[in-house]
Amino acid sequence: MRIVITGSIAYDYIMAFPGRFRDHILPDKLDSLALSFLVDTLTKQRGGVAPNIAYTLALLGGQSAILATAGQDFPEYCAWLEAHGIDTSPIKVIPELFTASFFASTDQVSGQIALFYPGAMAQASQVSFHDLPYRPDFAMISPDDPAAMAKHLRECLELGIPYAYDVSWQLARLAADEIREGIRGCQMLIVNDYEMGLITDKTGIKETDPALKGKIVVVTRGEKGVTIFDEAGGRYDISAVPPSSVADPTGAGDAFRGGLLRGMAAGWGWELAGQMGALAATYCLEHTGTQNHAYSRAEFVQRFREHFEDAGVLDTLLS
Repeated sequence: MRIVITGSIAYDYIMAFPGRFRDHILPDKLDSLALSFLVDTLTKQRGGVAPNIAYTLALLGGQSAILATAGQDFPEYCAWLEAHGIDTSPIKVIPELFTASFFASTDQVSGQIALFYPGAMAQASQVSFHDLPYRPDFAMISPDDPAAMAKHLRECLELGIPYAYDVSWQLARLAADEIREGIRGCQMLIVNDYEMGLITDKTGIKETDPALKGKIVVVTRGEKGVTIFDEAGGRYDISAVPPSSVADPTGAGDAFRGGLLRGMAAGWGWELAGQMGALAATYCLEHTGTQNHAYSRAEFVQRFREHFEDAGVLDTLLS
């Protein structure tokens, strides 16, 4: 299955705060909020939603291409992606700009404060599904420049490409009509439970809404696992895989999507695909950064069987 992933390409600057953000926020002073936190560590990591998803998909033997924009500082990152079998040929480099940057600080209870500078991502409308030399079997429309997200989902509809709508952190920037447009045309809606609440607040659409009939709806719930509603109205409640330790929550949702896509591409059913996503997310949680976790497919299958049952179907991963 040829999967094309759109979305941000970014460098992540990850910081650790040795306390709890909530202890320093005064609810009655939110209108004059002014905070500064002294952090203990800072690391620069490869990130961005599209490469994060593609990386986990590649670890599990899947193939994908990234349709996005990056900046003048991208060559080393590009080489890293290609070394892992990810097709970077659709990526357009904007030489006068830097690659987008994500600045995130995480506290001791996994609370997170983040800022995002778009850089070259703001030019993502310059890349198009029409420019690909082939028609993808599936597309993931992930958080990106809002105009590019709208353009790319419309191109998928024009070209007859089924797509997953992964609006995520761009919910704050998108109007209700834009969100409805993305949901109306998608084959799959994938969000976390908080984002689903925001969608409901903005559009009135709930996770069990009749408007979503015939679509796959995936709602991740952190340590409470994930719920998947399939096209026929079936529901799968999948438990989270307990991490050995939590190093950094950044990118866990992207890793989940990579695992989910791998199971989908293999045709293994939504329950198994969701379980693969749950384990992939846990591997990411156990490492700082979004692409620093690594495992062989044999290691993945062994750990999978410690938590789930798969009746041997994952042996295909080992071949």
